[in-house]
Amino acid sequence: MFSRGENNLKDKDKEIAVKSYSEAYKKAGVDITAGYTAVDLMKPHIARTITPEVVSGIGGFGGLFAPELYGIKQPVLVSGTDGVGTKLKLAFLLDKHDTVGIDCVAMCVNDIICCGAKPLFFLDYLALGKNKPERSAAIVAGIAEGCVQAKAALIGGETAEMPGFYADNEYDLAGFAVGMVDKEKIIDGSAVAAKDVFIALPSSGLHSNGFSLVRQVFDVQNCDLYRNVEELGATLGETLLTPTKIYAQPLLQLAMALPVKAVCHITGGGFYENIPRCLPQGLCAKIEEQALRIPPIFTLLQKEGNISSRDMFNTFNMGVGMLIVVAAEYAKQAIDILQTTGEEAYVIGEVIKGEEGVLLC
Repeated sequence: MFSRGENNLKDKDKEIAVKSYSEAYKKAGVDITAGYTAVDLMKPHIARTITPEVVSGIGGFGGLFAPELYGIKQPVLVSGTDGVGTKLKLAFLLDKHDTVGIDCVAMCVNDIICCGAKPLFFLDYLALGKNKPERSAAIVAGIAEGCVQAKAALIGGETAEMPGFYADNEYDLAGFAVGMVDKEKIIDGSAVAAKDVFIALPSSGLHSNGFSLVRQVFDVQNCDLYRNVEELGATLGETLLTPTKIYAQPLLQLAMALPVKAVCHITGGGFYENIPRCLPQGLCAKIEEQALRIPPIFTLLQKEGNISSRDMFNTFNMGVGMLIVVAAEYAKQAIDILQTTGEEAYVIGEVIKGEEGVLLC
């Protein structure tokens, strides 16, 4: 294990780090000095994420964070953890590692903002077969970019070199986010009522879900990921590796301006699994399928894999990364606010009475 905390070593500690070398451990496949080199390369990326609330550098065994509590009556901490999944296989094949960190942050942060929490800080866990410093730094650069987008501090991390467990060119990446919301402002879906509307925030593509099916359909191990695909306007590999969009700032700005009744992050399980999670019992989501702005990658995927519409909507986000529920009277104002943040938001349906969960019409 190599704690990312060592990246803030004082001069004396650096001397100790230089002397920290085990020939026996290196023969077993773990190069301690490579870990120090990797951390040194990570420093400028981590520095981009530091916020005023960070109490310590990342030189200790734990990251210290003192949140600003001004104006908050009863602070509630909200946490979430997730990984990138088998989308990492595309990063291995393309030897491109600077975007999967964004996915890692997004999958955690997009979950905790569903209850209205402001992201505070993030920690990552990187496990790999061989610590290649430049590659590890590229991964953390992506994590840092995700934290910058979410306005969360990267206050710690761990790099675990595990030869024999992972192949030399492979790794796994997971993360943990913490946010905070005032108890009286928690968005929990309890106020949702019939005739409320669903506002969609477009996804950037597949995000980080369903890649076991995606890899099977496109046979990514044997196909040319660098070929340009006319309907995609890009290469297949570039499209598949597009990082997950982070919705923290648009959503928080909207919640400050008007009553948001519910928020739903469309991840694995697609529409059918995720949307009912934000609805009270006895209510159903009526979604107008024709209203959806489905990116070409989903159409291509369905065609190439001969996948049913039901399975597509039960596996992928279908171009909708986040759903927001507001009263119909606030719909236009909500869309206007979201569009000022750069989100091309639009209405895709309404809440109706029923027990079906989701109705695609």
